[in-house]
Amino acid sequence: MKSIVKFAFASLVVALSTSAIAQKSGDFIAGVGGALIVPNASISNISSTSPTYNALLKDASASIGSSSTVVFSGLYMWTDNVATELTLGIPPTMTVDLTTPNGTSVNHNGAATAKALTPSLVAKYLFNNPGETWRPYLGLGVTYASFSNVEVNKSDFMVNVLAGTSASLSSSWAPVFNAGTIFNIDDKWSINASISYVPLKTDATFVNLAGNQTTTGTLTINPVEYVVRLGYKF
Repeated sequence: MKSIVKFAFASLVVALSTSAIAQKSGDFIAGVGGALIVPNASISNISSTSPTYNALLKDASASIGSSSTVVFSGLYMWTDNVATELTLGIPPTMTVDLTTPNGTSVNHNGAATAKALTPSLVAKYLFNNPGETWRPYLGLGVTYASFSNVEVNKSDFMVNVLAGTSASLSSSWAPVFNAGTIFNIDDKWSINASISYVPLKTDATFVNLAGNQTTTGTLTINPVEYVVRLGYKF
């Protein structure tokens, strides 16, 4: 009888220890959560076909406000420690403020807005063993940023004159530098918190209200992204 009890107890311990294993080779973890995007923006290399606009935009600067969005992710474990994660968020609205110190109106808040789609694919190395509660990680990957619904503030006279016909932002690739940690609630559920830095630039093109002058510049965005998501292992 004692042997049976010992065997049953040992079997229970094995079962419990097995159920506690998380993020092991072959696992897929789906996640959903929120992201806070904090850009560090600037504008440079401004050039216009109009000498007047060149003078007006000399020493111009730009800033982009923080935004938040909902993100979805899928993480696949190739080994017990190596994984790749695909993340896609609902495109947030990016609001660009412009400062033109050489103009009669210096500050142009909300000069332009755009939707930013930035899917990313990141390779990650998870530290600790699959059975650990905490799995810190480092990651390196790539994102492809594209911009849609680019609109200028036509109620701002200078902005409307500068870009009243059209405004666009080019798509671009950028690296993603990533670090974070996974907290395993149980065998299935986990919380994944991370921070990413993305050195991202895009070419901005504006066509003036008359449609006969074009202005271009490099808009540097360089966001830091904070993401927290709830994960479920399949």
